[in-house]
Amino acid sequence: MKVLIIGSGGREHAIAWKTVQSAKVNKVYCAPGNAGMEKIAECVDIDPSDIASLNEFALKNSIDLTIVGPELPLTLGIADAFEKNGLRVFGPTQSGALLEGSKAFAKKIMKEAGIPTADYCLFSEPEPAKQFIREKNCPLVIKADGLAAGKGVFPCQTMDDAMEAVNRILTDREFGDAGSSIVIEEFLSGEEASFICLTDGKTVIPLPSSQDHKPVYDGDRGPNTGGMGAYSPAPVVTPRIHELAMNNIMLPLVRTLSSSGIKYKGIIYAGLMIENNIPNVLEFNVRLGDPETQPILFRLENDLIDIINAVIDERLSEVSIKIDHRPAVCVVMASGGYPAEYKKGFEIHGLEQADEIENTIVFHAGTSLENGTPVTAGGRVLGVTSKGKTIEDAVNTVYTAVDKIHWDGVHFRKDIAMKAKKR
Repeated sequence: MKVLIIGSGGREHAIAWKTVQSAKVNKVYCAPGNAGMEKIAECVDIDPSDIASLNEFALKNSIDLTIVGPELPLTLGIADAFEKNGLRVFGPTQSGALLEGSKAFAKKIMKEAGIPTADYCLFSEPEPAKQFIREKNCPLVIKADGLAAGKGVFPCQTMDDAMEAVNRILTDREFGDAGSSIVIEEFLSGEEASFICLTDGKTVIPLPSSQDHKPVYDGDRGPNTGGMGAYSPAPVVTPRIHELAMNNIMLPLVRTLSSSGIKYKGIIYAGLMIENNIPNVLEFNVRLGDPETQPILFRLENDLIDIINAVIDERLSEVSIKIDHRPAVCVVMASGGYPAEYKKGFEIHGLEQADEIENTIVFHAGTSLENGTPVTAGGRVLGVTSKGKTIEDAVNTVYTAVDKIHWDGVHFRKDIAMKAKKR
C-alpha cells in the first residue's frame, strides 16, 4: 500500500520510520518532510495547510492511507475533505479537532463530561480580562484560545506577568487569530504527564505514558517551547493514576463527544497535572505529541499500520498493544535562541557517529538538505532518542549520542528524564 505522512517534524519522522517497517507498505510519501525523512521516503513539497493540494496529490497518486501528524491540517478539516473523496485518513474530523483548536470548546466539553480541570473564564477584550485578574490575583494561567504551536500558554506568578500575557495575546496579537480570545484559568500545581490514547469512537486504548519538558532551560526554567525532550514510561503515572485517567477523563470524553454528534477517531492526548495522586486535565490535543511520539513509537512493537487501520475501521477492540519493556528517552537539540529568534542554515556535524550508537535513533525535525548536507532549518532541529534497560541507562546512552552532534549555537537541556531517575 501507499502511505502519505503529513508534516515535517520529529513526530512525523518517527511515524515514517515506524511506517516503513510494515510489510503492508511498499511506498511512503512525506509532505513536506525533512532531511531525515528523505532517507526513507519520497518527500513532496506541499504545505500541511494546503488541503486542496494534498487532496489532489492523494487522489492522483492512489494513496491508500494518509497519516496526519500536526494539528493545523486537522483543524482545517483535512479528514473531512479526504473522506469526502473516499480517501482513508487517520485523524479526527474538523468538529473533533476543535478539541485542540479551541481551548474554550475543550473546556465546555470537559465541563459537560465532568472531567476534572481548572476553573476558567473566557475573554476577548483586554480590559475585562485585566479586571478579572485583579479580582482573582495570581498565580493564574493565561492561554491563547487557538493554536499557537505550544507557545501560547503563560503560567503567571505575578500581576505583571499576567498583564504582560494579556497584552501580548490580545493587544499585540502576537499569535494572530489564535489570540482573538483568551482563557484565564486557576493555576494547578503538581507534576505534568502526557496521557495519549487511541480511539475509534467506541473503544479507547492507552499508549505508554510519557512526560514532556516544555520550558527551554534546565530545571523547567525559561519560556515554554514545543517540547525540549521526553521519556516513556513516566513513573508519575502510577497504576492508580492510569485508572483515574481512563475512567474519569478519556472514557467520559469520548462518550460526551459522541453524544454531541462527534464520532471521534484518532489520537486523544490529555496533558495531565498530577497532584496528591489526582490527575487534572490541562488541555487536550488531537494528535500525537512531539517529542513524546519519538520514545513511544521506539517502544511500540506492533505494526503501526495495523493499529491505524483498526481505528479507521472501528475495530480497535480487536487490538492488543505490545510495548518493549525498556524505557526510552528523547533529547531535543535546538537552534540557539529558540523559542525566540534563531538563525538557520548551519551545517550539522556528527550524525553518522550518533547513528552508530546502539539502541539509538536520531529523528530529524527542523532540518533540510543543502547540496546533500543536512543543515538546520527550524527551532527544534533533532530528537535524539535511545532505549536502555533502565531509565538511567537510556539517559546515559542518549546523552552519549547527543555529545557526538554539533552545529553553531546548538542548545539542549541536560536534565531530560531526571524526574524519572529521582523516582
